[in-house]
Amino acid sequence: MEAILRAEPELRSKVVAVVDGKPPLEKVLAANEDAGRAGISTGMTKLQAELCDGIELRDRSELQEAAAHQALLDCAQSFSPRVEDVAPDTLLLDVSGLEKLVGPLMKIAREISRRATDVGFGTNVAVASTLEAALLAANGFSGVTVVPDGKEAEVLGSLPIDVLFTREAYSDSEEFLETFRRWGIRKFRELAALPKIELTERLGQRGLDLQKMACGSGTRNLVPSDSPLVFEEAMELEYPIVLLEPLAFVLNRMLEHLCARLQGRALAAQELQLELTLENGRQSHPVSLTNGETKAGQPDYSNIFQRTIRLPVPMLDAKTFLKLLQLDLKSNPPGAPVVKVHLRIEPAKPRPAQNGLFIPASPEPEKLELTLARISGIVGEGRAGSPVMLDTHRREAFEIRHFAPTSCSNGRPAAGRGRPALHNQTNEIVTALRIFRPPIAVRVSHRNGRPSHVMSRKRRQISGEVLWAAGPWRSSGDWWEQDAWIRDEWDIALQEQNGIVLYRLIHDLLTSEWLLQGGYD
Repeated sequence: MEAILRAEPELRSKVVAVVDGKPPLEKVLAANEDAGRAGISTGMTKLQAELCDGIELRDRSELQEAAAHQALLDCAQSFSPRVEDVAPDTLLLDVSGLEKLVGPLMKIAREISRRATDVGFGTNVAVASTLEAALLAANGFSGVTVVPDGKEAEVLGSLPIDVLFTREAYSDSEEFLETFRRWGIRKFRELAALPKIELTERLGQRGLDLQKMACGSGTRNLVPSDSPLVFEEAMELEYPIVLLEPLAFVLNRMLEHLCARLQGRALAAQELQLELTLENGRQSHPVSLTNGETKAGQPDYSNIFQRTIRLPVPMLDAKTFLKLLQLDLKSNPPGAPVVKVHLRIEPAKPRPAQNGLFIPASPEPEKLELTLARISGIVGEGRAGSPVMLDTHRREAFEIRHFAPTSCSNGRPAAGRGRPALHNQTNEIVTALRIFRPPIAVRVSHRNGRPSHVMSRKRRQISGEVLWAAGPWRSSGDWWEQDAWIRDEWDIALQEQNGIVLYRLIHDLLTSEWLLQGGYD
């Protein structure tokens, strides 16, 4: 029930029931208090439950329940590393020693309840000196309860006898409960007042164990569980979503829950993984957006649409994550109505926030990432970022990678980012080649196998006699690809009207074109 109410908080004030099973044999699996007062009980068929006015029925979602259980584990482990996974909706944790960090036991219990509320749960929190007393108090009392040491029997005495069997998995639980009812035992205090010898003679050791539990005493030990760090939220939609605006509303709620869980574990997000289940089985291509590059995998004929956004630095801002997902989905729409949303976050340690005194001002990573996402939405993916030279002999071969701030060491910015690197001054003369973009197409006359005259195809642009020529230097590569290349390069000196000018001349042997690549200063 809490998994449904956590995904749809507006249902907490309504009559809600969860059904499970295959149609038409669906039965009520769980119901809230308002539904119980309206006559809805577990085991009732769906058709019988629908007769109740104003009831909201939801199908059981195991994926949603798993995500809610993991969120509950995160909430408990943010307070103590010793946590026992008792049931999908019940956890035991050791809070001994937290008094020096948080405060009294009542404050610790309230902090746990507040943290659970932040991740979307309505919980009952009980603190006691024994595990049995804590479990019974959490099952029997609403809100926050602190059972003082030595007063377990007094505090638990007002609980109904049914609470004893809430977590019992024995086959004779109903038999014992019926026996207590025939004896007139309705409360814990009445069971605790029974003489031990006579109780043991009639009910055996099991009856004595139940009496000890009613008194809040026990010898049960905590068995900690080591669960992996999994930060994911899932939601099965009642109606398919077609527009991005209502989908953003769902994503916003899921991101808020995930960020609250990450914050409780002192972590940040490094990667967002979105998986949408579509209504029909159209051909979809799982696409990964990593480092600003889009790569399409093999065609998948299922109804799963996937998007992955890798962040340049660890972040923890639900609004920024939502905007990034909106911009990404706007550029890459699912193409079909969405019936299920599954969002996963890869955790990472948060980045240091302190900067050096001499580091130049730069935009916040969150704002910079949103700006880059907006630019990519306008010019297209793979066309905005940082140029990186490729490890190849092809001239001017480069690719655009996702921009990420360069890490600094010892408070000094890396060379080329924000402050130029300083070099020793020398008297050496450096010749620079200034590239023409695009290259200038020319006609070339030859003499003895060497260029003798160059004239551009556009009149009065470049024209003159070749006074000196060095070359050719042949280069080739990628012969196994469709864009193979092979060309000869010359350095030439032309006699023009303004004087002698040096150029780089290219002869493309595949297309037989002559091009001026650039001029020397």
